[in-house]
Amino acid sequence: MNTELTLDQTRSDDGALALAATGEIDLSNVGIFTAGLEAALRQTGDVLTVDLTEVNYLDSAAINALFLHADQIRIVANRLLNAILTLSGLADLVPVDIVGGSPT
Repeated sequence: MNTELTLDQTRSDDGALALAATGEIDLSNVGIFTAGLEAALRQTGDVLTVDLTEVNYLDSAAINALFLHADQIRIVANRLLNAILTLSGLADLVPVDIVGGSPT
């Protein structure tokens, strides 16, 4: 059974592409996440913003998918994900903007 995950591509006012995820990203749906991430990367000639502000869980498979594209992405995430992005070392390789209040 797949964990619920929704992916949406959006464009900012300046035309920059972003991939927004909602739900959880884990082993059960990391293939869907990776396919969406790679499709968005093929559409942009610039750094892709990966918006994780509405994601409340990332497992190691999700972190690995992000590591594979570290040189092509930037991440916007909620405070709940700050620890995993930092402890995994991903925040050392990828620009990460943490938004929102304190984790609950």
